[in-house]
Amino acid sequence: MRYLPLPLLLSLPLAAFLVAAPSSRAQQQGPPRPADPEAEEVVRVNTMLVTVPVSVTDRQGRFIPGLRKEQFRIFEDGAEQEIAHFESADKPFTVALLLDMSDSTKYKREDIQAAAKAFVDKLRPEDRVILVAFDKNVALLTGVTSDRQVLYEAIGRARTGGGTSVYDAVELVISRHLSRIPGRKAIVLFTDGVDTTSRATYLSTLRAAEELDALAYAVQYNTIDDAAKGAQSYALATTQLLVDAMTSKGEPLSSAYKRANLFLRLLTDKTGGRFYYADTVKNLSESFARIAEELRRQYSISYYPKNQSPEGGGRRIRVRVDVPGAAVRARKSYIFRPAAKKRERAPKRWEVARISISR
Repeated sequence: MRYLPLPLLLSLPLAAFLVAAPSSRAQQQGPPRPADPEAEEVVRVNTMLVTVPVSVTDRQGRFIPGLRKEQFRIFEDGAEQEIAHFESADKPFTVALLLDMSDSTKYKREDIQAAAKAFVDKLRPEDRVILVAFDKNVALLTGVTSDRQVLYEAIGRARTGGGTSVYDAVELVISRHLSRIPGRKAIVLFTDGVDTTSRATYLSTLRAAEELDALAYAVQYNTIDDAAKGAQSYALATTQLLVDAMTSKGEPLSSAYKRANLFLRLLTDKTGGRFYYADTVKNLSESFARIAEELRRQYSISYYPKNQSPEGGGRRIRVRVDVPGAAVRARKSYIFRPAAKKRERAPKRWEVARISISR
């Protein structure tokens, strides 16, 4: 191959086009950062779409159907945002159903299984479920499915075991499953809330939930009476039941349950879901029914934040609806994470010239 002198090469129309091409491409992708003459950089920044499920009810707590996009307004850190996408209620959804099968719930296992099956019965045929059971370990009992028989059988196979990894269960479901699923989705967590064996933490789990565009519902079982009964018996005082009723730091039972209650309330409040306390089998079944009903009847609004600051962090959300006397419930905040900036070094001029010669 015969190499042309560089000055002559750069005078050719094709070479001139190739030399100019990196500059033109950089203009399409955004202005490059100030760079030294030898190495230019192009920075790409993607825009984040924020999706917010919204429930609108009247003074009696009944869902208000038929609302239009024009009736909603959404604010981020006080600044009104433009609604990019709007979906009316009654759309299919995916729900991650998390069942606490630790020893602290061993006396409630059959009640929990019966209520979980009743919850599945109340879903629509097109709704999908991910079923997870946890004690010390977190077990995926089914993948995403709408097959009711598969779900019933998996619920029936769930058995109690030692330890309670509430935080790990929530974080794993978010990172490995729900974060990859588009559309409407929710976490439904049935537990006493007392974590004893997680590697994840109280705060990291709340933060992970804030980053996910999904609702979180929690039904807290009343297991403190069972634990107290166990403590009254010397034979049971040394069993895993009592150990599971303590946190890894050895908190008293009363403190452990207060902490669990606060965690579940914060989890649901931050994501726009709802907290239920079930001290009887009847309350447990009623809680499941209310959650299934609410998931069926929600609106979904999405927007691109006007504030595209490279600084990440928590941002406050407020939703208003133009309906007199209506009560609006939606997530109150989310974690803004700017897309990673991918830097590309633009070819140097001598490299461009060399490319043009070889072609």
